[in-house]
Amino acid sequence: MPFFQLKGRIASIWFLLLSVSFSAAQPSGGPYGPQAQNYPIPEVDGTVYYVAPDGSADAEGTQLQSPTTIEKAIQKVESGDAILLRGGTYRTGDLKLNQSILMQPYLDEQPVIKGSYLADEWVNQVPERYKNRFPALWAIQWKHLFPSAPDDWWREESAGRKTRLHKFNNDMVFIDGRMLQSTDWFEGLTEDTFYIDYENEMVYIITDPTDKVVEITAFNLGLVVTSQQVHGKKADSQGPTIRGIDFSQYAFHILEVDGYFPNEKAAESEMGKVIVGTTIEHCSFTYAGRVGAFVFGDHFTMRHCKISDTSTEGLYVFSSADVLLEKNIFTRNNVEEIAGYYPAAVKIFNQTHRIICNDNLIIDLPHSNGVWYDVGNVDGVFTNNWVENVGNLEEAFENDHVWPSQNGFFFEISQGAVVSGNVFVNNDHSILILNASDVQVFNNTFVNSMACFARDSRGDGADHFGWHVTTGPGVDERDGHAFFNNLMVGDADFERPLLLAWQPADMCERLTTPSLETLRSNTYIKLNSNDTQLMMLNQKLGNTCTSKLHDIDAIRASIEGYGTDSVEGDALPFVSPELKRFELKSMQGLSVPMAIPKSTAKAISIDTHLPYIGAYLVK
Repeated sequence: MPFFQLKGRIASIWFLLLSVSFSAAQPSGGPYGPQAQNYPIPEVDGTVYYVAPDGSADAEGTQLQSPTTIEKAIQKVESGDAILLRGGTYRTGDLKLNQSILMQPYLDEQPVIKGSYLADEWVNQVPERYKNRFPALWAIQWKHLFPSAPDDWWREESAGRKTRLHKFNNDMVFIDGRMLQSTDWFEGLTEDTFYIDYENEMVYIITDPTDKVVEITAFNLGLVVTSQQVHGKKADSQGPTIRGIDFSQYAFHILEVDGYFPNEKAAESEMGKVIVGTTIEHCSFTYAGRVGAFVFGDHFTMRHCKISDTSTEGLYVFSSADVLLEKNIFTRNNVEEIAGYYPAAVKIFNQTHRIICNDNLIIDLPHSNGVWYDVGNVDGVFTNNWVENVGNLEEAFENDHVWPSQNGFFFEISQGAVVSGNVFVNNDHSILILNASDVQVFNNTFVNSMACFARDSRGDGADHFGWHVTTGPGVDERDGHAFFNNLMVGDADFERPLLLAWQPADMCERLTTPSLETLRSNTYIKLNSNDTQLMMLNQKLGNTCTSKLHDIDAIRASIEGYGTDSVEGDALPFVSPELKRFELKSMQGLSVPMAIPKSTAKAISIDTHLPYIGAYLVK
């Protein structure tokens, strides 16, 4: 049996932990994303097919000298086969695969699979009414268009002012690799935009396309791994292994892996079994009109990949268990700035179990969340990630500045997570734990990044999203969180609280059990001279609900046990903050660390005998 066709794997987090190095909790520093490889010719039980951009559909493809097309190879392959791609650009899409195969480059060559066609038949065509405004207006007839509309839960009355309906069309236009934004009429045309007349199937740009490479999306989907019968073959329920390929410029989704989506609360045994074991390594997924990779299935692994320049989500993982995301780059999501769609670079959605997000680079997402575990997730693991520039830190902080927001790590309506060893830098919210329970947050470094634990009355009555809220803890069960051994730093320009524990004022009489069960052994450093808060606490304390706690003594006086072995400082403890070297110079002046509970340490395989503060162990 070839290595990429493992069968009968145990549905357990321990399988994943064998390949994850946790022993010291901190980001590795990379390398992240795809790395250049020289792939040897694989030894497989089946047939090796060679494909090339100029391959012949009539060729068998079993010889290097006579490659076939990628479309023909995908039609032919059976489980245990391999497809080796010669370097170059393949313009294709809507490919369907239901066999457990290997796809990789031939040796060190670089294949690029694009869902666009070259647009090279432009004419200078200015409508009569615009001749005084545009000396030239370039038009092309285009038959491959993908008009669309927002999902039915999108609210035009609240988000429509920021997002016009043309943004929901999925067509994309590129000039010399630069993505243009859409506009909804000729008046909006600039060097950075395009307009489509859908009725007459015409695309317009203002840039002279002469001597430029202009590409327009021509395929809705890239590769679909399906459970249906295709090409005369029954699906084998095992996912493929795909390595070293760049995918780009698709109107809707670049990669899809089929699966079961429960529209109600469901047992783990009912989900994630349609296609299992898909593995993606050293690939890139860029420029998706909606989602980069849309994936179901237990034992999905994505390692050393890059997902960027996507619209509503970069990676979407659904209703699956024992998934590993490691050493990837997730960046530049929601490039169209669609409001009211709650985007995330990674969304882990609908009753997943034991999803590990370890040692990834999550960066530069001004209009998107980072990694969002959304609705009914259990036992998430978010460790050793570097999370930077998520959301808009320039927005003024308000007392109710909890939602909507952009969050580096977002855990909502879910139960049980470990958040450890991460570095959060210049984020709107570093973490938002919302209407969840039993989240353990320890040994993280927060720099200009507020941590937030929040709960409200969502779930008491009918919900806008129907069954979603039933998959997580009830309104009176959203507690049990722990926050310890963390290092929180706000520089001279940071005017927000470092930590926020929030609930609506009208719930203070009802929810008297603190959401944070443990708050101790943290170091708080603030350099702002305006007496900014260390913590804002929405909890019934005497006759008040909202308490602005400006120093350690106030935290200690708020709730019994809060602030134990914690300290407040006024000097940076880092090796070199200018170079973003957030390792500690020493433990001097930091709080006394709390021993990590053995059960928590076992869950992420770290050493309980080395308690320390922040993400980095002092050597």
